[in-house]
Amino acid sequence: MPTSNDGIMVILSSPSGAGKTTLVNLLSEKKKNFEISISHTTRQPRPNEIPEKDYYFVSSSEFKRLIKNQEFLEYAKVFDNYYGTTRTPVIDKLNKGKNVLFDIDWQGADQIKNKNLDFKLITFFILPPSKQILFERLSNRDMKDKLIVEERMKQFERDVLHWINYNYVLINDDLQSCFNKISNLIDAEINNGSKDYDPEYIRSHVENLTS
Repeated sequence: MPTSNDGIMVILSSPSGAGKTTLVNLLSEKKKNFEISISHTTRQPRPNEIPEKDYYFVSSSEFKRLIKNQEFLEYAKVFDNYYGTTRTPVIDKLNKGKNVLFDIDWQGADQIKNKNLDFKLITFFILPPSKQILFERLSNRDMKDKLIVEERMKQFERDVLHWINYNYVLINDDLQSCFNKISNLIDAEINNGSKDYDPEYIRSHVENLTS
Protein backbone atom coordinates (compact mmCIF):
# COMPACT_ATOMS: atom_id res chain seq x y z
CA MET A 1 0.00 0.00 0.00
CA PRO A 2 1.25 3.52 -0.73
CA THR A 3 2.24 5.65 2.23
CA SER A 4 2.49 9.41 2.60
CA ASN A 5 6.27 9.03 2.46
CA ASP A 6 6.25 7.44 -1.00
CA GLY A 7 6.97 9.44 -4.12
CA ILE A 8 4.43 10.00 -6.88
CA MET A 9 4.65 9.28 -10.62
CA VAL A 10 3.97 12.02 -13.17
CA ILE A 11 3.71 11.12 -16.85
CA LEU A 12 3.97 13.66 -19.67
CA SER A 13 3.08 12.47 -23.16
CA SER A 14 2.61 14.38 -26.40
CA PRO A 15 2.81 14.06 -30.15
CA SER A 16 6.37 14.56 -31.39
CA GLY A 17 7.28 18.26 -31.33
CA ALA A 18 4.66 19.44 -28.81
CA GLY A 19 7.26 20.11 -26.11
CA LYS A 20 6.96 17.39 -23.46
CA THR A 21 10.73 16.87 -23.07
CA THR A 22 11.34 20.59 -22.46
CA LEU A 23 8.51 20.62 -19.89
CA VAL A 24 9.81 17.50 -18.12
CA ASN A 25 13.26 19.10 -17.87
CA LEU A 26 11.74 22.30 -16.46
CA LEU A 27 9.77 20.37 -13.85
CA SER A 28 12.88 18.51 -12.70
CA GLU A 29 14.83 21.78 -12.43
CA LYS A 30 12.19 23.92 -10.73
CA LYS A 31 10.12 21.54 -8.60
CA LYS A 32 11.70 20.19 -5.45
CA ASN A 33 12.24 16.43 -5.23
CA PHE A 34 11.26 15.60 -8.82
CA GLU A 35 13.60 13.39 -10.84
CA ILE A 36 13.38 12.29 -14.46
CA SER A 37 13.21 8.60 -15.24
CA ILE A 38 15.90 7.99 -17.86
CA SER A 39 14.67 5.74 -20.67
CA HIS A 40 16.60 3.19 -22.69
CA THR A 41 16.46 3.61 -26.46
CA THR A 42 17.88 1.98 -29.56
CA ARG A 43 17.91 5.24 -31.57
CA GLN A 44 21.07 7.21 -32.23
CA PRO A 45 21.81 10.22 -29.97
CA ARG A 46 20.94 13.65 -31.33
CA PRO A 47 23.82 16.16 -31.42
CA ASN A 48 22.86 17.83 -28.13
CA GLU A 49 22.07 14.65 -26.17
CA ILE A 50 24.25 13.23 -23.41
CA PRO A 51 24.34 9.43 -22.86
CA GLU A 52 23.07 8.33 -19.40
CA LYS A 53 21.61 11.81 -18.85
CA ASP A 54 19.10 12.08 -21.69
CA TYR A 55 18.87 8.36 -22.51
CA TYR A 56 20.66 5.08 -22.08
CA PHE A 57 21.58 4.41 -25.71
CA VAL A 58 21.71 0.65 -26.28
CA SER A 59 21.77 -1.84 -29.16
CA SER A 60 18.65 -3.65 -30.36
CA SER A 61 20.03 -6.93 -29.01
CA GLU A 62 20.58 -5.43 -25.54
CA PHE A 63 17.07 -3.92 -25.56
CA LYS A 64 15.57 -7.29 -26.52
CA ARG A 65 17.53 -8.97 -23.72
CA LEU A 66 15.94 -6.55 -21.22
CA ILE A 67 12.48 -7.31 -22.68
CA LYS A 68 13.12 -11.05 -22.36
CA ASN A 69 14.18 -10.62 -18.74
CA GLN A 70 10.98 -8.61 -18.05
CA GLU A 71 13.00 -5.66 -16.78
CA PHE A 72 10.83 -2.95 -18.34
CA LEU A 73 8.03 -1.12 -16.57
CA GLU A 74 6.99 -0.04 -20.06
CA TYR A 75 8.39 -0.10 -23.55
CA ALA A 76 7.26 0.74 -27.06
CA LYS A 77 8.49 0.91 -30.63
CA VAL A 78 8.24 4.44 -32.02
CA PHE A 79 9.46 5.42 -35.51
CA ASP A 80 11.43 2.15 -35.88
CA ASN A 81 13.24 2.56 -32.56
CA TYR A 82 12.56 1.05 -29.15
CA TYR A 83 12.10 3.14 -26.00
CA GLY A 84 11.61 1.74 -22.51
CA THR A 85 11.73 2.39 -18.75
CA THR A 86 13.38 -0.18 -16.51
CA ARG A 87 11.41 -1.01 -13.36
CA THR A 88 14.02 -1.21 -10.58
CA PRO A 89 15.38 2.39 -10.59
CA VAL A 90 11.85 3.81 -10.65
CA ILE A 91 10.56 1.72 -7.75
CA ASP A 92 13.71 2.44 -5.72
CA LYS A 93 13.23 6.20 -6.14
CA LEU A 94 9.52 6.06 -5.27
CA ASN A 95 10.21 3.99 -2.14
CA LYS A 96 12.75 6.61 -1.05
CA GLY A 97 10.13 9.35 -1.36
CA LYS A 98 11.38 10.82 -4.63
CA ASN A 99 8.83 11.89 -7.26
CA VAL A 100 9.48 10.44 -10.71
CA LEU A 101 8.80 12.21 -14.02
CA PHE A 102 8.23 10.18 -17.19
CA ASP A 103 8.77 11.54 -20.71
CA ILE A 104 6.97 8.76 -22.61
CA ASP A 105 4.36 8.25 -25.33
CA TRP A 106 0.78 7.01 -24.93
CA GLN A 107 1.80 3.37 -25.36
CA GLY A 108 4.13 3.56 -22.38
CA ALA A 109 1.61 5.54 -20.34
CA ASP A 110 -1.03 2.84 -20.92
CA GLN A 111 1.38 0.12 -19.83
CA ILE A 112 2.28 1.91 -16.58
CA LYS A 113 -1.40 2.56 -15.80
CA ASN A 114 -2.20 -1.10 -16.41
CA LYS A 115 0.53 -2.19 -13.95
CA ASN A 116 -1.61 -0.71 -11.13
CA LEU A 117 1.45 0.09 -9.02
CA ASP A 118 0.94 1.14 -5.40
CA PHE A 119 1.97 4.73 -6.05
CA LYS A 120 -0.01 7.84 -6.96
CA LEU A 121 0.02 8.49 -10.71
CA ILE A 122 -0.84 11.77 -12.49
CA THR A 123 -0.90 11.85 -16.30
CA PHE A 124 -0.62 14.85 -18.64
CA PHE A 125 -1.03 15.00 -22.42
CA ILE A 126 0.55 18.03 -24.11
CA LEU A 127 -0.91 19.48 -27.32
CA PRO A 128 0.45 22.10 -29.73
CA PRO A 129 -1.56 25.33 -30.31
CA SER A 130 -2.16 24.31 -33.94
CA LYS A 131 -1.02 21.86 -36.60
CA GLN A 132 0.76 24.70 -38.42
CA ILE A 133 2.83 25.59 -35.36
CA LEU A 134 3.66 21.90 -34.82
CA PHE A 135 4.80 21.63 -38.43
CA GLU A 136 7.04 24.70 -37.97
CA ARG A 137 8.52 23.31 -34.73
CA LEU A 138 9.31 19.97 -36.35
CA SER A 139 10.78 21.65 -39.43
CA ASN A 140 13.02 23.90 -37.30
CA ARG A 141 14.21 21.07 -35.05
CA ASP A 142 16.97 18.67 -36.12
CA MET A 143 14.62 17.37 -38.82
CA LYS A 144 15.54 19.03 -42.07
CA ASP A 145 14.33 15.95 -43.93
CA LYS A 146 10.82 16.72 -45.23
CA LEU A 147 9.91 13.03 -45.26
CA ILE A 148 10.62 12.76 -41.53
CA VAL A 149 8.48 15.84 -40.81
CA GLU A 150 5.64 14.41 -42.92
CA GLU A 151 5.89 11.10 -41.06
CA ARG A 152 5.72 12.93 -37.70
CA MET A 153 2.65 14.88 -38.87
CA LYS A 154 0.88 11.66 -39.92
CA GLN A 155 1.74 10.14 -36.54
CA PHE A 156 0.32 13.25 -34.86
CA GLU A 157 -3.11 12.45 -36.36
CA ARG A 158 -2.99 9.06 -34.61
CA ASP A 159 -1.36 10.15 -31.35
CA VAL A 160 -3.77 12.98 -30.63
CA LEU A 161 -6.68 10.52 -30.40
CA HIS A 162 -5.27 9.23 -27.09
CA TRP A 163 -5.77 12.51 -25.23
CA ILE A 164 -8.94 11.14 -23.66
CA ASN A 165 -6.98 8.62 -21.56
CA TYR A 166 -5.10 11.26 -19.54
CA ASN A 167 -5.98 13.04 -16.30
CA TYR A 168 -5.14 16.43 -17.79
CA VAL A 169 -4.59 17.78 -21.31
CA LEU A 170 -2.78 21.09 -21.73
CA ILE A 171 -1.94 23.30 -24.71
CA ASN A 172 1.70 24.33 -24.98
CA ASP A 173 1.18 27.74 -26.59
CA ASP A 174 3.53 29.43 -24.11
CA LEU A 175 6.17 27.34 -22.36
CA GLN A 176 6.19 29.18 -19.02
CA SER A 177 2.39 29.30 -18.84
CA CYS A 178 2.11 25.58 -19.66
CA PHE A 179 4.76 24.75 -17.05
CA ASN A 180 2.91 26.81 -14.40
CA LYS A 181 -0.37 25.00 -15.14
CA ILE A 182 1.25 21.58 -14.85
CA SER A 183 3.05 22.56 -11.65
CA ASN A 184 -0.17 23.93 -10.08
CA LEU A 185 -2.15 20.82 -11.03
CA ILE A 186 0.50 18.54 -9.51
CA ASP A 187 0.42 20.59 -6.28
CA ALA A 188 -3.40 20.49 -6.22
CA GLU A 189 -3.37 16.70 -6.70
CA ILE A 190 -0.85 16.19 -3.89
CA ASN A 191 -2.60 18.56 -1.48
CA ASN A 192 -6.22 17.84 -2.53
CA GLY A 193 -6.55 21.47 -3.55
CA SER A 194 -8.82 23.08 -6.13
CA LYS A 195 -7.88 22.56 -9.77
CA ASP A 196 -7.99 25.23 -12.48
CA TYR A 197 -8.87 23.03 -15.44
CA ASP A 198 -11.47 23.33 -18.21
CA PRO A 199 -12.06 19.98 -20.00
CA GLU A 200 -14.60 21.46 -22.41
CA TYR A 201 -12.06 23.97 -23.72
CA ILE A 202 -9.64 21.10 -24.31
CA ARG A 203 -12.29 19.03 -26.11
CA SER A 204 -12.97 21.98 -28.42
CA HIS A 205 -9.24 22.42 -29.12
CA VAL A 206 -8.84 18.73 -29.98
CA GLU A 207 -11.77 18.98 -32.39
CA ASN A 208 -10.03 21.91 -34.12
CA LEU A 209 -6.77 19.98 -34.36
CA THR A 210 -8.43 16.90 -35.84
CA SER A 211 -10.94 18.55 -38.17
